[in-house]
Amino acid sequence: MADGGLRVEVAAPDDGAVPAEGWYASDIERVVVSEARLRERVEELAARVAADHQGQQKLLLVGVLKGAFVFMADFARALGRHLQVEVEFMAISSYGQAVSSSGVVRILKDLDRDIAGQHVIVVEDIVDSGLTLSWLLRYLASRNAASVRVVALLRKPEAVTVDVPVHYVGFDIPNEFVVGYGLDYAERYREVPYIGVLKPAVYTRP
Repeated sequence: MADGGLRVEVAAPDDGAVPAEGWYASDIERVVVSEARLRERVEELAARVAADHQGQQKLLLVGVLKGAFVFMADFARALGRHLQVEVEFMAISSYGQAVSSSGVVRILKDLDRDIAGQHVIVVEDIVDSGLTLSWLLRYLASRNAASVRVVALLRKPEAVTVDVPVHYVGFDIPNEFVVGYGLDYAERYREVPYIGVLKPAVYTRP
């Protein structure tokens, strides 16, 4: 269970069965989280975050580009039905075109505003090693936010090497390379509407 009190769902390997034709079906080994379940879970996460922040006038959502942009948009709309939200984006990199995090973080795009005194929700697409998120939380703390919490759509428990607080988690998934719903490999597959496991042959091609 995540710190926010919402039970973490373990994604079933056959949640969405076989990939739909037209969405890189030949490159996707299997669907991990279906489009329908993603919609439901985003609503559940937003309701939990809103319940935990009753009485606050607004929350500042900080989306981590590029992978979180689809989740960020859907989550902001869902949360906005409960309370006022504002949005910011950061772009940080520890992957490049690799399939695992290097742990060396570079800021590609910083915040555009002062976040001192604001209640911040970091919106992450996926937590694997935890190295990048750990660095990001330290960085945001140095900007004097009133509070910083994390909502992550996906988490790979088997891959975590750094104990980092993730307050709200959508799904725990196997330690495999996944794409779709904003997640990519070499800038492809972001538009796929579900979460799917990429066939190893795709990223081991010479």
